[in-house]
Amino acid sequence: MSKPQTTQGLTRRQLLARASAAGAFVLGAGFVAAPDAAWAIETTHLDPETFATLVQMARDIYPHDHVGDEYYVIALRGYDSAEQAAAITAGIAALDAAARGRGFPSYLGTGWERDRVDILRAMEESAFFQQIRGGLVTGLYNQKEVWPLFGYEGESYSQGGYLHRGFDDITWL
Repeated sequence: MSKPQTTQGLTRRQLLARASAAGAFVLGAGFVAAPDAAWAIETTHLDPETFATLVQMARDIYPHDHVGDEYYVIALRGYDSAEQAAAITAGIAALDAAARGRGFPSYLGTGWERDRVDILRAMEESAFFQQIRGGLVTGLYNQKEVWPLFGYEGESYSQGGYLHRGFDDITWL
């Protein structure tokens, strides 16, 4: 019987267990990928687990089941910078500490959304939470690729306004 293949010191089984618990693969130095979707990001200043936690935090702040993780990743990739890394790392450490204070191994290891939301509510007045929440408003919702997922067709001025583009198509009256 042959020895199981390992990746970065993990067996395949351990890697898959970690990925399913985290919601994202955290592979090696600077690489995060989705286990069930076609996205990946290489981080340069943030630890991959920190970035994966940041993605989960973003999904918990603005939960949209019909919006894929890749859009959250795009909205958050600006935090993977030399200027932001220390503050983000400290904020995620505080988030993990809050989760451990409630008996969970980490924020990412908190299985139920309700429990993660409770952790976020306890720290929603913090500068870190407000920074992420505020950045997501524009970072997530200003992506033109996301607009159709919400039924938004974009600005209407260049196409003559809304008067002849759905303003009066009320079908429920």
